Amino acid sequence: METLQEEVEYSWREVVLPALIPIVQEPVELERETGERRRGRDILVAVDHGPNSRYALHWALAHICRLADTLHLVHAVSSVQNEVVYETSQQLMEELAIEAFEIALVRTKARIVEGDPGKVICREAERLKPAALVLGTRGRGFIQSVIQGSVSDYCFHHCKAAPVIVVPGKEAGEQSIV
Repeated sequence: METLQEEVEYSWREVVLPALIPIVQEPVELERETGERRRGRDILVAVDHGPNSRYALHWALAHICRLADTLHLVHAVSSVQNEVVYETSQQLMEELAIEAFEIALVRTKARIVEGDPGKVICREAERLKPAALVLGTRGRGFIQSVIQGSVSDYCFHHCKAAPVIVVPGKEAGEQSIV
């Protein structure tokens, strides 16, 4: 079966995050370090306003991210032109970027993209070619996912990047973080 390529322009807005990391001199390279370790990897984390995406972000920071990595946060919205939606999303991205810096000292970039969440995440993964794509899931059953749809399931089947789907434990809770 052949993959159908969509050549559709999409709307997005880069989020200007607070400058958290001070500028320091380049460290002396060690011979045993590989090029990937020196320059870091790109890690893409799909986020929304729910607790499961925050749990997935914390999981990625604890288990995947290293100091030299760049964490890319992507958030899908219905319209990037709507200022209320954009400001709420920007505030979320700023909070998560600060958390990422405090927890793992990683550099963070954020992007708010307009469109269907599954397609947006796959498009961003295609653009960035990350070492890992981390997503949260609500942990719904098979029948409920088929009826209501599942972003993590869509990304698992359609993204070319390596998806890591984090199923939260009971401690993640059910509240929204908006």
